[in-house]
Amino acid sequence: MSSTQRSTQLETIDVARIMELLPHRYPFLLIDKVVDIDGEQSATGIKNVTINEPFFVGHFPQNPVMPGVLILEAMAQTAGAIVLHNQGETAAGGLVYFMSIDRAKFRKPVGPGDVLHIKVEQLNKRRNVCKYEAKAFVDGRLHAEAEVTAMLAPPQ
Repeated sequence: MSSTQRSTQLETIDVARIMELLPHRYPFLLIDKVVDIDGEQSATGIKNVTINEPFFVGHFPQNPVMPGVLILEAMAQTAGAIVLHNQGETAAGGLVYFMSIDRAKFRKPVGPGDVLHIKVEQLNKRRNVCKYEAKAFVDGRLHAEAEVTAMLAPPQ
């Protein structure tokens, strides 16, 4: 590789780091890993959907479907995790509050055995408020999309 070519290694955070960043715990922690983190600009959250998810007991037991509102929450958690991760130690103890959802669309159901890839890309940031475009894919096919806005609250 010449000196003019570069290989960029994007960051990954595992579930242990996600749990340091976000206050969510089972059954409400909805991302297992975040990969391809490019600062606050973009990342991909990974959610391994299993039949053991507690929501499948009541959300169509004969035809289990992940509730759309939980897909939206997984999108927000992915965005929140990268915002806090990028803040480093200055955000220790801080929280990200979900403020709004715009342009939400659900295109295909998500069910047991699916691996949800949640791609988030920052649209804008003003002071402590960030807006992200989020798209959820299974096997490369778009299943859901939305714009999510969140506010970073300082540590207390």
